[in-house]
Amino acid sequence: MATEETKAFEPKIVAFVCNWCTYTGADLAGTSRLQMSPNVRVVRLPCTGRIDPLFLIKAFERGADGVIVSGCHPADCHYTAGNYHARRRFAVFREIADMMGVDNQRMTFSWVSASEGNKWRDVVNETTERVRNLGPFTEYQSLSRD
Repeated sequence: MATEETKAFEPKIVAFVCNWCTYTGADLAGTSRLQMSPNVRVVRLPCTGRIDPLFLIKAFERGADGVIVSGCHPADCHYTAGNYHARRRFAVFREIADMMGVDNQRMTFSWVSASEGNKWRDVVNETTERVRNLGPFTEYQSLSRD
């Protein structure tokens, strides 16, 4: 059950996205004026295959309440297999995060193409709502150097 503090809570979510597909899909959602939660900050990567688990850890360490990793659909990667590398790294990160006490519900992995503005909107809204219901992420505050 949500407390009064949780109801007023607005999560900070960091999205690590592929330049070629998801970023373009997010741009389409914006230019189409689709209603999305404003809680997501996008970090554009050349390819999600470049994602490093340290990026995700740092996002949480610096105040993120949730993360999204999103790239090209399977077989559509502009760098041949980068999205498969990202998927494997994300699976490993989920195991590491679980050992570190990070609830896996705070993390989302998705495939969003350049033409899927509606899907990006859904990913953003669903992730934001799920993280909002979990409440603020506080486990890493003791590790933060800021």
